[in-house]
Amino acid sequence: MPKSRPTLPETEKLTINLGLVDLGQIDLLVQEGFYSNRTDLIRTSIRNQLAVHADVVKQAVARNSLSLGIQRYARAELEAVRAAGQRLRIQALGLVVIGEDVTPELAVATIESVAVLGALHASPAVKAALWKRIQ
Repeated sequence: MPKSRPTLPETEKLTINLGLVDLGQIDLLVQEGFYSNRTDLIRTSIRNQLAVHADVVKQAVARNSLSLGIQRYARAELEAVRAAGQRLRIQALGLVVIGEDVTPELAVATIESVAVLGALHASPAVKAALWKRIQ
């Protein structure tokens, strides 16, 4: 039976601090039925702001040569990079996943730098090995 890929979370937890007046206004809008809960209002507000700035984001992604979405790096891929005598400069907007099968030594040998606007999922050992290379 083929080994299935671990499922990745579709969201990342974010903690924010709000003033009591702002929080009260959010609760009032929820109470009045404009939003189903606080999270619904916050997500909607963030999406609206991202839509307002969509052109700026697109230009910055292109200017900074960022890969958009999910990038996965497994052991086999990194071993091929090492065999070719190359090193990766990972630049992404979204999620970068370095597989659980990647050893810290292989990561150090093949990854020159990591710049992620979003989230980096890797084992604690790989993150520790790359910490000076994570921007």
